[in-house]
Amino acid sequence: MEISPALHPSRIQPALSPLDVSVVVPIHNEVESLPHLISAIAQALSDAQLNYELICVDDGSTDGSTEVLKQEAQKRNDLVAVILRRNYGQSAAMAAGFKSARSPIIVTLDGDLQNDPADIPELLMKLNEGYDLVSGWRKNRQDAALTRLLPSKIANAMIGKVTGVKLHDYGCSLKAYRTEIVADMNLYGELHRFLPALAFIEGARIIEIPVRHHARRYGKSKYGLGRTIRVLMDLLTVFFMKKFLTRPMHVFGGFGIMSMVLGFGLGLYLTILKLGFGASIGDRPLLILAVVLLLAGVQLFSFGLLAELLMRTYHESQQRPIYRIREVIEPAPR
Repeated sequence: MEISPALHPSRIQPALSPLDVSVVVPIHNEVESLPHLISAIAQALSDAQLNYELICVDDGSTDGSTEVLKQEAQKRNDLVAVILRRNYGQSAAMAAGFKSARSPIIVTLDGDLQNDPADIPELLMKLNEGYDLVSGWRKNRQDAALTRLLPSKIANAMIGKVTGVKLHDYGCSLKAYRTEIVADMNLYGELHRFLPALAFIEGARIIEIPVRHHARRYGKSKYGLGRTIRVLMDLLTVFFMKKFLTRPMHVFGGFGIMSMVLGFGLGLYLTILKLGFGASIGDRPLLILAVVLLLAGVQLFSFGLLAELLMRTYHESQQRPIYRIREVIEPAPR
């Protein structure tokens, strides 16, 4: 397997030499898997002659993973151990790993040995073809059909429909990113699952390739059906970010105007009945509906204005542009 020159130093170099890749692995209660995982990643990247750093983020483990990780970090010069104070969740752990990474390329994978580190060089070669994000697809997934595969298929279909990014496997943690794509992303909740969609909002070029998947050898899965509700809530967040991040007034103001127009129309209709025909309108449900619609319309419109001001404050205070430039091509000097 050949790696392009940009990803191909002779052997693993000292820590101060340029890095080809930073491998970020969130760890939570994987004490049995951890030594095998570190060894497998080191073997795969050494065989590919890549200069790398391995960043393992301990997300509040309680089974002894923290101690094992500290011991391994003291013995190795390729391992960085990031120990979080408590269990914050996979999104926070990945964000901590992204923040610690020093390479222009980041690869993520799970710490349970179900992702195969031997697939990392293939992801890097694909990334080097000009993509910003390469996502793994567990084509032959080794998980329980009812509790894992079925919910995952439904979730992938929904996420693809809502975000417009068609991937077979959003939940696969084995992904390769250009660091500038994830550098300023703030991850909350279960947003790590939506990184391809968030990257797409930033203008990233994305591709998906099949990767190997192994049955879990140690411990038990941290995922269950209860996670589905949290994913759905975050999906709504991503949908709003994709459509209205820089123009919230378009959604709140639109609904507000519709509500006010309907309320005003009903109020006008009831006024004509009262003044023109002498009808009693005090006990009509339409009167209550007209008042509610008018009030809701004013509230939604005002909320849209406030959201617009918050977005402007957010972008201007951080000097964060509302656009992303891929490259600048300047004329050759004469």
